Amino acid sequence: MDKMIKNSCFLLLSVLISSGCEAQSRLVFGQQQTTVEETLRYYLYYPPGYDATADSKYPLMLFLHGGGESGADLAAIKKNGPPRMMDEGRDFPFIVLAPQNPHEKQWWNIRAVMQLLESVVSENHVDRDRLYLTGLSRGGSACWDIAVQFPDTFAAMAVVCGMTPLPYASWIDKDMPIWVFHGTEDPVIPFSESQQMVAKLREMGYPVKFTAYEGEGHNVWEQAYLTDALYEWMGQQTKAAQSPAPVPN
Repeated sequence: MDKMIKNSCFLLLSVLISSGCEAQSRLVFGQQQTTVEETLRYYLYYPPGYDATADSKYPLMLFLHGGGESGADLAAIKKNGPPRMMDEGRDFPFIVLAPQNPHEKQWWNIRAVMQLLESVVSENHVDRDRLYLTGLSRGGSACWDIAVQFPDTFAAMAVVCGMTPLPYASWIDKDMPIWVFHGTEDPVIPFSESQQMVAKLREMGYPVKFTAYEGEGHNVWEQAYLTDALYEWMGQQTKAAQSPAPVPN
């Protein structure tokens, strides 16, 4: 009998202790201001005739490279895309900002990129109504991310074989013309990424052009950035326009 009483008391004590612990659990409010620093090195190209003393405003193209050019060697970003073309002597009709992602295995820090862009725009003769965005592979993915999170910044965007945030398609500025390039046999970022995003945007009435390279793999940037019509089309776009310039067939 004493044993039964002892067991009952032990059980009751356990319940009370457990209940007391639960009663002490609570949601606690906290707050802390955080600071994240990022060092971005970059190349800045000025077009022929640029005059820092004149009142003229110039368009600017922001170019974001792919994962293979990330790291500490700034010269690496001259391997592909517009930086390579400029290094080989190709002239562009706009200022070109080409930063480097310092992290070999991290996505672009797009907030840092946008802070850099703002600094360059503020310190140079740049027309804010003619800011253009383009990137390849990991940089192309960052372009989509920027278009979603900063929808009011750019007059046009060109994306080459980038991953796409399909659920957030409706967050992109509906008046911003977009040109997408992708190889149908891309083994790195599937062609379906661009294909599905383009279909979704067109369904919602976005002005989108899609260039699919049949049978080509991941490095279609070699063809895409040699497309003269791309820069002609890009230069026609302006945020101040009531409607976007026609997308070429």
